[in-house]
Amino acid sequence: MVTARALPMGESAFLLEVSTLDEVLATHASLAASRPEGVIDLVPAARTVLVRVDPRVLSVAAARAWALESAQAADTAAEKRGELQQIDIVYNGADLAGTAMLLGVTVERLIDDHLSAEWRVAFTGFAPGFGYLVSADWPHDVARLDAPRTRVPVGAVGLAGGFSGAYPRETPGGWRLIGTTDAPLFAPEAERPALLAPGMRVRFRRVDDLAGDVLNPPAGVATARVDDPGAAIRIVESGLLATLQDLGRPGAASLGVAPSGALDRRALRTANRLLGNAETAAAIEVTMGGFRATAHRDLWIALTGASGSVTLDGHPVDPYRPVQWRRGQELFLDWFTRGARAYLAVRGGWAGPTILGSRSSDVLAGLGRPPLRASQQMTVSEEHAGPIPPVDLSPWDAPHDGDLDIELAEGPRAEWFGASAHAAFFDTVWTVSNNADRVGIRLDGPPLEREHAGELPSEGMVPGAIQVPPSGQPTVLMADGPVTGGYPVIAVVTDAALSLLGQARPGTRMRFRHAPH
Repeated sequence: MVTARALPMGESAFLLEVSTLDEVLATHASLAASRPEGVIDLVPAARTVLVRVDPRVLSVAAARAWALESAQAADTAAEKRGELQQIDIVYNGADLAGTAMLLGVTVERLIDDHLSAEWRVAFTGFAPGFGYLVSADWPHDVARLDAPRTRVPVGAVGLAGGFSGAYPRETPGGWRLIGTTDAPLFAPEAERPALLAPGMRVRFRRVDDLAGDVLNPPAGVATARVDDPGAAIRIVESGLLATLQDLGRPGAASLGVAPSGALDRRALRTANRLLGNAETAAAIEVTMGGFRATAHRDLWIALTGASGSVTLDGHPVDPYRPVQWRRGQELFLDWFTRGARAYLAVRGGWAGPTILGSRSSDVLAGLGRPPLRASQQMTVSEEHAGPIPPVDLSPWDAPHDGDLDIELAEGPRAEWFGASAHAAFFDTVWTVSNNADRVGIRLDGPPLEREHAGELPSEGMVPGAIQVPPSGQPTVLMADGPVTGGYPVIAVVTDAALSLLGQARPGTRMRFRHAPH
């Protein structure tokens, strides 16, 4: 039996907090075994399990009652009998000798300790397929590097604190590297994309050489050839950032995969509605403008979201209505004057590789089609095409120039902040800094003081979570943000307000207010 408490994480998620990592794994296993329809994600972390629900299917109150009951039925002994995965390793890491010296042991003793331990996957995060491994047999606490590397190679096996782990792709990182593996840690198109899942047991096996080259796994992101006869358009200029986005890939957070998808979901849905597409069709998300492309055949398109000058062969184009883009014409989206992101939808939806059920590009994890570049071509999927409906004369919610009013729901760590910090949080007019992208938006304003000085163990995150790092400057996590994090979340942006934030550009001012209950 596990004693748990439920902490709010916005409108449609909550954290189940328990006392130990063993209880986390047992609780996660119990929840997974009795998971009702409507539960989107179950994300274990160091002391919590994030439960994310679709409130259209299952109310948060009902999900909370189910989760607390399942936690009470959890068996902390059963989870230790999880599937065993063996991982080959060559002990050739750049920090192997230095780590042994730091711990006051020989290199061979460090290797023996690593090999003799039976590890368990506690949780995932940081990158898709990156498993945080823990072991009761592991006697060491390893300090991270003082200065993280800007490049850790794929397959590197490292140590940090009481954890071991292997890097599924090349990323920055501060773990001390002791070896290399060629295990397929994350293959997004496989039936089971992540080799390591929470609760799984892991043993390392020492080898002298690896079977093959250690390479970044293919992500299925091949682009149309320049001479592709089926291409619909050719990109001439991509602007600041242009990516393919649909409604995202919820349900994969336990693998370390963010939901991604359009930052202004309302604008994407509207663009697809104007063309008779299913709302799940992919569109091109253009950030700040500067996008230019030429059509290879006649198309029907719609533009929604951010606004600015849009022309076809120099003639103005109206947003929020179906427009015919004829073969040979050049479409130009000039730099936007209002809002940050526009959506270029095509009748039928843009084609692209489907990774975990979505065509969305994840710029942090490198999933899906990479950001679009000049000379690339795009094809139409034709999967979503229906008749173009009559033009809807209802007013559209286009971006505006004034300050934003952002509604917030409760966060799980509000008690980490005193009354003065909460007052400043809601009284301040915050400004979007230059550090704003699909991963997160850092806000400029007075630093918020914490009342808790300690470190928060990593826990599950959702888009809209407002983290407060030691600097006191809040950061709002967006669709490509990490699925776990170690900074306290003071509040969470409501689902409806997330689309407003998706249109916030550097310099945008905003106020926060409590969402009505």
